[in-house]
Amino acid sequence: MSESYQALCTDFYVNQKLVLKMELPKARETVLDLFERLRRQFPAMANFRRYKDEFALESPQSEMPHRWAAMRSNVIRSGTVNPSAAADAYALHQLLLEVAPTYLSISPLDVDCLELLFGFDLSAGGNHDAIVHDALLGGSPLAALADVPGASIIECQPMLGLSLTDTPGVEAFIEVKTRGPHHPSRDPEAGDPISVFLTLRRTGPVAEVKELPGILRALIARGEDLVQQRIVPGLLVPLREAIASGNA
Repeated sequence: MSESYQALCTDFYVNQKLVLKMELPKARETVLDLFERLRRQFPAMANFRRYKDEFALESPQSEMPHRWAAMRSNVIRSGTVNPSAAADAYALHQLLLEVAPTYLSISPLDVDCLELLFGFDLSAGGNHDAIVHDALLGGSPLAALADVPGASIIECQPMLGLSLTDTPGVEAFIEVKTRGPHHPSRDPEAGDPISVFLTLRRTGPVAEVKELPGILRALIARGEDLVQQRIVPGLLVPLREAIASGNA
């Protein structure tokens, strides 16, 4: 899976987020026991960090795939960066959903939503917003609004939200994130990326917490289909071609 994306983007990652209605327990034993369980499955995940509002466990940045997991307030998150195969992309997320309810006393009533994000970073110089504008909006009525003498594009970050009626309770959000010259976090020498995100969100109650891994598998199947059928041809290919052209 990931191999096919390497020609289209600089980095590819799959993140998961489980949002709960109640605060998570923060007792020392609870947090460490959960993270130790993850480390036993993925030994490279040995870097434990404590931030102001978050506990995190991650593998070294040089390790591929790079994996991380984090707990904050009422949210449990995990991510896998540059997996080489589907099994690598989702294994951590599946394990976390299987074991976290036991370690953290999560009940079905506690579940608010489950999100799965497919992220793609494309390194690009120049004006990111102009690249996105030319690649995705060129020739459209919306693009014509920017056809103002002496004007240049400084903001172009399309976002689209969809309710997937064929998959009850699931919404999809497609977003293109730029880091233009005007953006305070942009380092023009660093080759910061243009990012493409596909987020699938499953809302609504669950009858049992053991349903969560199955819900994740359904999101994975739907997400992979959207990536192949929509994201790659509709966003990644035109953006890559626009970046390669160097016209922006």
